[in-house]
Amino acid sequence: MTRRSPARTAVRLLLGAGLVFAGVSHLTFAREDFRAQVPDFVPLDEDTTVLASGVVEIALGTALALTPQRKGLASRSTVGWAAAAFFAAVFPGNVSQWQHRRSAFGLDTDRKRLIRLWFQPVLIAAALYGTNDRR
Repeated sequence: MTRRSPARTAVRLLLGAGLVFAGVSHLTFAREDFRAQVPDFVPLDEDTTVLASGVVEIALGTALALTPQRKGLASRSTVGWAAAAFFAAVFPGNVSQWQHRRSAFGLDTDRKRLIRLWFQPVLIAAALYGTNDRR
């Protein structure tokens, strides 16, 4: 069994908790704000998209926190790759919010919305770092 670094464990657990919180907010108090991030090309209505992505975030966050490290498909590493793919998949929503100048979450200027775009690669890196076996 590989010994996990405390930093990787902390990143994984914080990211998991953040995803669960974001997912719950999709379903409850921040639904309207999340609608601002749904790109026009998504074939579902905005509310369905927000609700579905919230459920996925709760599932990914829970899996990040609870999946034990092992080999195979049901591994922590697989969950990390799934979370990274999710962060990449929702990136067009952040771009859409910036392009269409939609204010939400206090992102009420082009500069703030543009700065927000740079956080998505950080989330992808955190998902991969926090679930990697290597020291």
